[in-house]
Amino acid sequence: MLPSKGPIVIAAGGTGGHFFPAEALAAALLARGERVVLMTDARSSAAKSAVFGACEIHIVPGAGMAGRSLRRALSGAVQIARGVVAARRILATISPAAVVGFGGYPAVAPVLAARSLRPRPVLILHDQNAVLGKANRLLARVADRIALSFPATEIGPPSVLTGNPVRPTIVTNAKSPYAPPQQKINLLVLGGSLGASAFATLIPAALALLPESMRQKIVLTMQCPSPVIEPARAALAACGISATLAPFFQNVANLIVDAHLVIARSGGSTVAELAVIGRPALLIPLRINDDQRANADALAAAGGAIRVEQSAGETALAAAIEMLLSDPARLSAMAHAAGQMGITNAAEKLADLVLQGVRK
Repeated sequence: MLPSKGPIVIAAGGTGGHFFPAEALAAALLARGERVVLMTDARSSAAKSAVFGACEIHIVPGAGMAGRSLRRALSGAVQIARGVVAARRILATISPAAVVGFGGYPAVAPVLAARSLRPRPVLILHDQNAVLGKANRLLARVADRIALSFPATEIGPPSVLTGNPVRPTIVTNAKSPYAPPQQKINLLVLGGSLGASAFATLIPAALALLPESMRQKIVLTMQCPSPVIEPARAALAACGISATLAPFFQNVANLIVDAHLVIARSGGSTVAELAVIGRPALLIPLRINDDQRANADALAAAGGAIRVEQSAGETALAAAIEMLLSDPARLSAMAHAAGQMGITNAAEKLADLVLQGVRK
């Protein structure tokens, strides 16, 4: 099939939840011979991306308008307006066939700018979460299609369930067989870019409350920011937990495959990766994030996870950990349930949706 007449513009920023799915889509489109252009913000990880390294990249001004400060909201609006002007100038030059926004405020300016082009490109939004994020709610009224990651997402405009594209290493390990713990318990803790600092104190405190016989079996791998690694390591050593701590792990797919239980935040990408591989999880949403709570509830409703509120403290978390680690049959059932929810070909389904829109 011949490539589209114009490039496919991907609008995504940040470093994790919005960016990994965008990268996966880009790889799928490039494999089909499409020209891909990335429009992103200054803080994105595009420079480190092997996929986007082969693409044309444009940095566009933009800012969120969250918070209670009127001054901050006005400043954000001005930045977005500047971004719309800059994005329209770029888009008018490259004449895109489609613009795909991945949520977050880095996607707002390119999508709004694309709306005013003549001829107008196809406008598609993708949302990683079980509820639409603020940026996508703003843009939904101008989109031709919205691609969803969860079947229960409530939405008005025409929508398609594609799933959330995940990294190739995750897809390679899709539906990996699960064996419940016996003599050793592999416990994986992933905090994400915003949540790992709180875990550095919460997780050691919870594990210290477990029975000694259970603590002796645990082999812990935990994401932990550099400033708090040493206190966390000392707390874990004091309760006899064998632990590997690091700010970032390159081999996340292998770690998930090896894990008997994963404790994590519940961002869209994290939940999608757990579901694609199929592993039981204790999910602790960020307190300020309704999206994460909805994601956790979706996986819990499918039987693949338990949601524990951070505000419940280490006692509630310890009780949940002990309950699960004491019940291998339940862990196996949760792993199977999570795997049933995973959509392994989400990137290809999203690429199909984009190119079908272009060809119509």
